[in-house]
Amino acid sequence: MKLPALLGGPAPSFLVLAVLFGAAAALTGQALARNWRPAWQVLPYALLLAVGDRFLLYALFGATLLSANGLAVAAVVLVGAGACAYRLTQARRMVQQYPWLYERAGWFGWRDRGRDDRA
Repeated sequence: MKLPALLGGPAPSFLVLAVLFGAAAALTGQALARNWRPAWQVLPYALLLAVGDRFLLYALFGATLLSANGLAVAAVVLVGAGACAYRLTQARRMVQQYPWLYERAGWFGWRDRGRDDRA
């Protein structure tokens, strides 16, 4: 299967809109984490963004509107961007809000301040 068939349209336009909508998904993930919403809420918002991405590809660049492959690829990219931003923001907030309890453990995590997991 060739790349345009997998993406449901021209690759350059897909990449441009994926970057723009990926930024929107990342901001959505940050907003959800800042308001202490559950992580599963990233999924429906990212799916709505993926539908919007497909529509703009169809309306602006003549791509196939009802491309299941293109929607799936866009959804995976946007869910990934939103989930990464959610977890980064959540880890940062946990360490900033509860510095006496937690310390950073990599980009996406935190650990109890008194416990050492490296043993």
